[in-house]
Amino acid sequence: MRHGNVREEGAPARAAGEISGGADASAAVPPQQGGARAARRAAGRANNRRGRRRALRWVASVLSLLILGTAAAGYLYYRHLNGSIHTDVLNLGENKLGGSKPNAFGQTPLNILLIGSDARDDEANQALGGASDTFDGPPLADVQMLLHLSADRTNMSVVSMPRDTLLMMPKCTEPNGKVHPASKGLVQTNESLQRGGPGCTVAAWTELTKIPIDHFMMIDFKGVVSMADAIGGVPVCVQQNVHSRNSKGEGSGLKLPAGTSVIQGEQALQWLRTRYGFEDGTDIGRTHAQHQYMNSMAREFRKNAKLSNPVKLNSLAQAAIDAMVVDTGLNKIDKLYDLSMELKKVPPGRITMTTMPWVYSTRPGMGGRVEPKEGEAEALFRMVREDIPLDGQGPASPAGAASPSTDPAASAPTSQQPATPPAGATTAPAPASPPSKITFSVRNATGGKDGAEPRTKARATDVTALLSGKGFTGATADNRTGAEDTTVVRFARADQEANANALATALGLPPSSVQKSEEVPGIVLFVGKDWRTGDLPAPPPAAPTKAPDSANPLNGDNDKACMAIQPGFTW
Repeated sequence: MRHGNVREEGAPARAAGEISGGADASAAVPPQQGGARAARRAAGRANNRRGRRRALRWVASVLSLLILGTAAAGYLYYRHLNGSIHTDVLNLGENKLGGSKPNAFGQTPLNILLIGSDARDDEANQALGGASDTFDGPPLADVQMLLHLSADRTNMSVVSMPRDTLLMMPKCTEPNGKVHPASKGLVQTNESLQRGGPGCTVAAWTELTKIPIDHFMMIDFKGVVSMADAIGGVPVCVQQNVHSRNSKGEGSGLKLPAGTSVIQGEQALQWLRTRYGFEDGTDIGRTHAQHQYMNSMAREFRKNAKLSNPVKLNSLAQAAIDAMVVDTGLNKIDKLYDLSMELKKVPPGRITMTTMPWVYSTRPGMGGRVEPKEGEAEALFRMVREDIPLDGQGPASPAGAASPSTDPAASAPTSQQPATPPAGATTAPAPASPPSKITFSVRNATGGKDGAEPRTKARATDVTALLSGKGFTGATADNRTGAEDTTVVRFARADQEANANALATALGLPPSSVQKSEEVPGIVLFVGKDWRTGDLPAPPPAAPTKAPDSANPLNGDNDKACMAIQPGFTW
């Protein structure tokens, strides 16, 4: 099992171990000259459009490359790459949500969590810098991005979560039975990786966002460097000369002149680690720099895709495979190939990259940490849950919609793909029973999570009687209570999922309200704060139609991104 070990650059104790900016500064590639830009303009508008960032994000770049490498190498190399894929369990939490559901046209969205780790558990990663006291230490997940591919494959959304985000960590259980209890207080999100691996990072995202996550991909520092080297570097831009190092020795050591530079190797690593020197010197600026890097890296991958040298292509494919850990549902090259084909359907102008809306925490001892911004973070998550494009353009019309789309990992077996599902894969739920045959209990959770209002008296009994009159005669009132802002249906076993979904549908609840949990004995309806009175839960407010400005949306066609520099870090 390969995990990342990420440390925030900037602590004085780590300064000696971080990459120095002195010698590396001379290695920076000079900015592109104005003549090159003039030549691009002269190539005409059509060529300019084609040359724009065709950003399919970090993982899409990797996958596109795998296609080329395996196609060039043939079957024997294909088998070699298959044997090199590193896998881990998808979700170690209790709330798995059952995966993305198809829409009315039989099209299924895809949600892939991208995790970047600063692994220091082998010589190659240790050689890339960082304080020696972090070697072989507990893993941390410094980069966390959720990639959402729309059900009709017309648009793609990416939501980044700052590594300094505070949240409640869910219970995570490793395959060997080791249990990491749910946190009793707020925990920094990047600590999720040390609670059993990427499956707990997936569980933390699922718990916070209620978005079903279908796959994950994790890459470490060594992978970032090897892939940047394999394509000959990645162009990035800064508005002023920058040197990420202060008088206390804090900073990544990155040193670049104003304008565009092509970075690779350790310098690429410095860019991704830089916090001091970008924007306001916080992790938010680092997130924006990572967005720019990944957009540019995607463009460079596409340039390399035109190469015909199989040795070069194979080296790129091997670099991609060596860099990644994926869930067991993506354990074959053909599955990665199919996934890349799905990602490539989206035009650049319909790709939107965002950062989770946040506010600085005001809790004692949490200076510099952030929390999801009330209302706006949930609005962004809801748009992803409901497959609403973040760019405000709306989905494609049904008449022009693509053919039914599914998760490539669940596609029909090929000659190299066994018919039996891989370990950890979910199977289709059994058909739902008639309402009168669905057995479930009802709990009063109408006080809400904040407990600001008392629970509605006898609400479980009243709802049980109400549902019995609608044909759900298997309902029973439970004396136990709960605390939920919205009404949810939880179930204990996979064979109960279809009945839980049928109950939720009858109540007009969204798919995200149906949750698998080890904390319930069977199917349990938690009557939330949204159903204190009346025959049905209160309908939610209308969904937003565009990502909030606080999410700092960046369109895939925008090739003008250039990092602002923090005062005091210029040269």
